[in-house]
Amino acid sequence: MTSEQQRKELDDRARRGETVVPGGTGGKSYEAQQHLAEGGQTRRDQLGTEGYQVIGRKGGLSSGDQGDRNRGKTSEETDAHKSTG
Repeated sequence: MTSEQQRKELDDRARRGETVVPGGTGGKSYEAQQHLAEGGQTRRDQLGTEGYQVIGRKGGLSSGDQGDRNRGKTSEETDAHKSTG
């Protein structure tokens, strides 16, 4: 367990933008970085190491990244596709 003095020092460093917990990048405090790291580990456990690495390479696709599927279709074809499925 981290002593109170060490926690304060880590919290100060985190508030200055330093990553003090592996996997806690982006957290604005020591506690926030701990939560981020735990969430990342939980997600890795759910997907398995291989699945987690695949998502990292792909960068995660959003529904807005489906533009190539509809390229070349008329607006009527696209609208019909949306209404049927």
